[in-house]
This record gives sequence, structure tokens and C-alpha cells, in this order.
Amino acid sequence: MSERAAPFFCPYCGDEDLRPNEQGHGAWECAACSRAFQLKFLGLLAPATSDKTTGRKGI
Repeated sequence: MSERAAPFFCPYCGDEDLRPNEQGHGAWECAACSRAFQLKFLGLLAPATSDKTTGRKGI
């Protein structure tokens, strides 16, 4: 199994100075804004069957 991908930037301030946080898997901290956050995969979305289910207008 391969290593998981790391985030490229902080979702709060956009800075790239991220470090793994000691809280555990998927936890990161931003040195620029002093925030900690966690990434979590929730699952796959079911494919839409028509434009009406997504609220998009047809072209």
C-alpha cells in the first residue's frame, strides 16, 4: 500500500508551511496561522442520473 497524499496548503490561510500534527492520522498544523485541522475521506458519491438531481441546468 502506498503512502497517503499530504495537503499542499492550509484550507484557512492558504500557506504551504504544514506539518503533521501529533493528534494522529490525517491531522496537520499550519505554522503560519497556528491552526490545526484533520483530513478525512468520507466516501464516494453516487453518480448523478440526470441534471434534475444535481440542480444543474442543461446546456
